[in-house]
Amino acid sequence: MSNSQKQWGAIIVMIALFAMIAFVTNLCTPMATIIKNQGEISNVLAQIGNYGNFIAYLVMGIPAGILISKYGYKKTAMIGLVVGIIGILIQWYSGQLNAQENIGLVFGVYLIGAFIAGLCMCILNCVVNPMLNLLGGGGNKGNQLIQIGGVFNSSAAVACYILMGALIADASKAKISDATPALMIALAVFVIALIVIAFTKIDEPKQAPVQVELISGALKHRHFALGALAIFVYLGIEVGVPNFVNLYLIDEGVTAATAGMLVAVYWFFMLVGRFVGASIGDKVSSRAMVTAVSSATIVLVLFGMYAPTDIMVSFPGVDWGKLNVVWQEIPVGIFSLLLVGLCTSVMWGAIFNMAVEKLGKYTAIASGIFMTMVCGCAVMMFIQATVADMTDYITSFWVVLFCAAYILFYALVGSRVSKSEEE
Repeated sequence: MSNSQKQWGAIIVMIALFAMIAFVTNLCTPMATIIKNQGEISNVLAQIGNYGNFIAYLVMGIPAGILISKYGYKKTAMIGLVVGIIGILIQWYSGQLNAQENIGLVFGVYLIGAFIAGLCMCILNCVVNPMLNLLGGGGNKGNQLIQIGGVFNSSAAVACYILMGALIADASKAKISDATPALMIALAVFVIALIVIAFTKIDEPKQAPVQVELISGALKHRHFALGALAIFVYLGIEVGVPNFVNLYLIDEGVTAATAGMLVAVYWFFMLVGRFVGASIGDKVSSRAMVTAVSSATIVLVLFGMYAPTDIMVSFPGVDWGKLNVVWQEIPVGIFSLLLVGLCTSVMWGAIFNMAVEKLGKYTAIASGIFMTMVCGCAVMMFIQATVADMTDYITSFWVVLFCAAYILFYALVGSRVSKSEEE
């Protein structure tokens, strides 16, 4: 097999893993609907699978980078897949237990499985992002491969919701065991990926010895340190917009079911944006891309906050379970906010591409630090929720504006490389 064929084999494997990250991560949300109906469980407690999944990033981010430094990308990916297989099996086992006899045990076993699966997602994220960038040779081509990975990532997320919607059917009667087909799909892909990676030769960059000083060494690169902060606040846009639009719509009298269908279109916009990003990624630099979408985000959010609330537009919502389209009248400003999904679609990959540019031996540990920054989702949600409690939902979008403004600053100024490890 030629080097070109081997490289394309590695690229395909990395993109497949990119897709499975979204599939397994998004299982947590429909699974929360199932858990809610297993007994006397509050909404907050039902969502704890999601919390466990993202807490895993805080726990595993740096260790994942260290694993790459010590064992390389290939072995680390295999370790992550083994961890993921264990997590999926534990979640499956929780569905085989009798919820009526011991709901606490069922819930505890599922939570452990979700947390372990989250550890896998963190490890794989640490592998696929820098590997796609490296396989593309960095720069525009590296950005394009990450955006292509993002397309499959979003497609897998949509597929997860469609599949789980069909499996759950009647939420009031759903059990964890109903999700078995989805879990088995994830398990099968992980096993196949493990076998394929084991027999795939990946030419890896030389990594620095495992040292705690690597963290401080990576952070001494200004463009990386500012990029890590950009990822931290980016989650405030990606998750904050659909979350608080959903709360606003419900507060305005839209049923929770319909509001959820409308907000689901936000994620479809992300898929569309990633298709566009992937198609132009080799021609448009990451800096230009992030400058454009962060500027557009600022315009869309400002319009969404100040547009007259009595001007209504008909907006489609998608019932992923029944594959039906519903139409709802919403304020034109809310339509503007939902369009932000087109902008967030390319931010993650492009910011990562800029932040790890010319890091050389620090790339692996930098990827781990990046994954740790995913915890910014919880922090930014807390800040926006606090503002919403003190004022109202629309005013809370000043937090989103701050995040977009910082990302624009990073694209224009902060991302410029001042120190290179590859010279």
